[in-house]
Amino acid sequence: MSTPTIGTRRALPFLTPETIGGLKQELADVIEYRKSGLSLNWIVGCPLDCGYCVRHLFQNFDMKVPRRLMSDEEAVRRLVGHRYFRPHQTPIQLLNRATDPMLPAVKPHVYNVLRQLDEQGLTNHVLIITRWRVDLDDCAVLNSFTNLRLTVLVTHSHIQDERIEPVDSNIAAASLRTLYENAERYRTVLYWRPIVPGLNDSAADIARAKELSQYAHATVFTGLFFREEILAYYEAHGLEMPYEGTARRKIMPEAAEQRILDAFEQDASWGALFRKTSCGVAYAHGEADYNGHYGIRELCDICPPEQIAKCKAAWIQPDAKAVTQEARELGATGPIDVTERAIVVEGLDEPPRYYLQHGFGYQCHDRAKPHHYRRHGRADIGWKSEDGTPTA
Repeated sequence: MSTPTIGTRRALPFLTPETIGGLKQELADVIEYRKSGLSLNWIVGCPLDCGYCVRHLFQNFDMKVPRRLMSDEEAVRRLVGHRYFRPHQTPIQLLNRATDPMLPAVKPHVYNVLRQLDEQGLTNHVLIITRWRVDLDDCAVLNSFTNLRLTVLVTHSHIQDERIEPVDSNIAAASLRTLYENAERYRTVLYWRPIVPGLNDSAADIARAKELSQYAHATVFTGLFFREEILAYYEAHGLEMPYEGTARRKIMPEAAEQRILDAFEQDASWGALFRKTSCGVAYAHGEADYNGHYGIRELCDICPPEQIAKCKAAWIQPDAKAVTQEARELGATGPIDVTERAIVVEGLDEPPRYYLQHGFGYQCHDRAKPHHYRRHGRADIGWKSEDGTPTA
C-alpha cells in the first residue's frame, strides 16, 4: 500500500503569528532534547483530556484543535540541521509533548515527516507515542519505511476514573494488538503508564498488563510526572491528590514497583519487562541500549539474560580525556568524572548531557542532581533513605 500523502486529507492549518508569539517559549521551540531522543514537536493541540498530561507544563492544555507551527518540510530541516543531531545515531521522538501523533488530522503529517527522514537514508531510532486508534492502513504505512528504526509505543494505563483518563484504555489495547500482529519493519512497545498506587496498580490492573504484554515486542512500566501545574489542575477539578508533594522526576514508589516485580517474577508468561524506555526500544530491535543503562546494574535485574549480554558487550567506559574535551566544549564547569556507572558533570543542563550520553553510549549525570541507587532517574517520594527512613 502506498503511503498516504497530505493531499488525501486537508492539511492542518498553521497557528497565527500572534498565537505562536503567545505560546510558552518551551512550546514555541519545536525541538527539545529528551532522554529518549531529540524531540520534534511542530504540531500542538490535542482533544484527549488526560488529567496528567505534560501539556499542563506548557500552559496549553486548553488548545484542543491540532495546529502546525511550521510546515513538515521545515520541521525536518530544523531537525536534521540541529546542533545535537547525529545522522544514524541520535534517537528521535515525534510529537511526544503537545498532541497525539495518531489523531486522524495529525498522522498524515507524521507520515510525511517519516517519509522525508527515511528517504534521506537515515537509520536513527524514531519513537512515536500514542494512545489513539491505529488500523491496518496505518500499519501498512509504518511498515513501508525501510531505513528508520521505528518504534510505536502505545500508552495504556487502565485508569478507570474518567476525570483523570477520559480516553477508554480499550482503544490503546486494540491498537497495540493491531500494531503487533502486523509488525514487519517497525516494533511495538506496551507503554504501561502512569502507574499510580491505589489508582491502577491492583491485581486486576497488573493482570491486564500481563495479558497485553503478549502483544508487544517489549513492555516498559513507569510512574507519574506530578508537577505543580498538574497539581493545580487536580485541585481545580476536585481530583484526589495522588501524592502529598510534587517532584521534578517521575514518581514510582518502591512498594508499587515491588508489586509489579513480584507478579512478573512469579509468572513466566509475561513478555519482556523493562524499567526504562530506551531499554525496551533497544530490546525490541535486537540491539544494546543506546542510553548506556548497563552501567546502572540494578536496573538490569529484570532484563532477559541475552539482552544483558548484548548491552554488556556494547558498553565501554569512555576515555576520560575525550569526555572532558567534549564536555568542556559544551560548557561544562567544575570537575568531570567518568565512573563505573556514569559520566558526572557540572554546569550542563539536560540537552548537552543527553548529547554526551548518546554519543558515548554511557550515562551522563548532573552532580547536583544525583541518581540514587535503585531509584535511578525517579523521584525520592515513596522510597527509603539509606538509614531506612522515608525520603518523602
